[in-house]
Amino acid sequence: MSIPVTAGTLAAPDVRLYYELRGSGPLVGLVGSPMHAAPFAGLAEQLAREYTVLTTDPRGHFGSALNDPEADSTPELRAQDLARLLRHIAAGPAVVLGSSGGAITTLALLQSAPELVSLAVAHEPPLAELLDDRPAMRARRKDIVATFREDEIAGIRKFFSYAELELPEDRFQQMFGNRAPADIANDRYFYLHELEGTSGWQPDLDALRGVRDRLVIGIGEASAGVFCDRTSRALGAELGIEPTLFPGGHVGFVENPAVFAARLREVVG
Repeated sequence: MSIPVTAGTLAAPDVRLYYELRGSGPLVGLVGSPMHAAPFAGLAEQLAREYTVLTTDPRGHFGSALNDPEADSTPELRAQDLARLLRHIAAGPAVVLGSSGGAITTLALLQSAPELVSLAVAHEPPLAELLDDRPAMRARRKDIVATFREDEIAGIRKFFSYAELELPEDRFQQMFGNRAPADIANDRYFYLHELEGTSGWQPDLDALRGVRDRLVIGIGEASAGVFCDRTSRALGAELGIEPTLFPGGHVGFVENPAVFAARLREVVG
């Protein structure tokens, strides 16, 4: 039996934040960037049997409309948004699982408002600035954005190469060959206003060392050796944290929500 979903919006100075709540119990937030609430629904459904689960659309994507659609998104701004939502719900402090760019949002939240977080799980944060080859990665991101401006599909292909994410051609065509208008707007906002601010973000390592007892760095078991595995391990080396393995790859929580939820419960304890 499906667990009821309560949807809401929260007005902020420059954005209207869309969010969803499921279940009851201790608060768990599931955070993406640019991934919005919908792909987290399977995991949220699993966790809502014992937690109150918050999912949200990040600023500039789908239901979280900006007053200025051309305004850039940064991890700091998204962390402020998440802090607003957690204070609005007033059921915290929360366990926060952030994936990919959402993991960077989660790290920014842990830096700026640690009192709102009981445990932060940063799952595969793409922290390119921690890699030895960061100058080359900066150049590649610049090229991705320039390519996207000229040919969106070619730019998306370059991004998948940059992130070392394998996607069979039939699956790529299914996802990007006939995009709905909302998906086109979502992609444009990410590549033109979010990619650089996210992958180019530099964490405050001293601040994170001060709260390392509340931080888990997650890596997908199938991600060995690829970009987000390397960035996650680089963060772990800086903070003295051994990364924790989760089922699947970069989006293991989408691939098998039940198995991923079971692992998250083990990690939360």
